[in-house]
Amino acid sequence: MALHSWLIYLIAVTGLSITPGPNTLLALTHGALHGHRKALCTIAGGAVGFIALIALSMLGISALLKAWGPALTVLKWVGGAYLIWLGIQLWRAPGVQLRPSPEMPQPRRGRMFSQGLLSAISNPKALLFYGAFLPQFIDPARSLFMQFLIMAGTFTVIEFLVEYVLARLAHRVRPWLERTGRRFNKVCGGLFAAMGAALPNS
Repeated sequence: MALHSWLIYLIAVTGLSITPGPNTLLALTHGALHGHRKALCTIAGGAVGFIALIALSMLGISALLKAWGPALTVLKWVGGAYLIWLGIQLWRAPGVQLRPSPEMPQPRRGRMFSQGLLSAISNPKALLFYGAFLPQFIDPARSLFMQFLIMAGTFTVIEFLVEYVLARLAHRVRPWLERTGRRFNKVCGGLFAAMGAALPNS
C-alpha cells in the first residue's frame, strides 16, 4: 500500500470512527455506566468484530478480482455511490439520544466483550460499508494480504482509540452529542458524500 494512499485511508478512517455508530454509542454508554476501564472490554470485542468483517470483505474482493479483472474499477464506482447514499442517510438522521438507566446492573467483563463483538458483526450495513470502502484503497499490483493487515490494523487502532476516548469522557461528551447531534450528523453526512464522490477518481 503506497504511503499517500495510506495517509488518505488514515484520514478517512478517522472521520469514520468519530461518526456515531452502534459500537461508538455502546462504548460511550458503557463508559458512562461502568467506567472506562470496564468499557475496554466492550471496545476490544468490537475491535475483534471489525477485523473479522474486514477479513470477510477482503476475501470477497480477492475472489472477485481473480474471477474478473475490471472488478476493482466497478467496485470503486459502486462503492462510491453507496458512500454517497450513506452520507445522505446520515445527513437526514435525527440527533443521537442517549438516556441509559443508572439502575442497570454491572455486567461481567466477558459479557461486555461479547456485546461489543456482537454489535460489530451483527450489523449487515458494516459488511456492505467495508465492501464499498476498502476497494477505494486497494492496489491490485500489491499483496492483498499485506494490504489487509495494514488496513485492518489501521482501522482497528483508530477505532479503539476513538472509542476509548469517548468512554473516558462519556459524561462530558454525551450531553454535547445530544445537544448538537443533528448538526454533527449533517457534517459527517456531507463528508461521507464528498468522500464517495472523490475516491473513485483517485
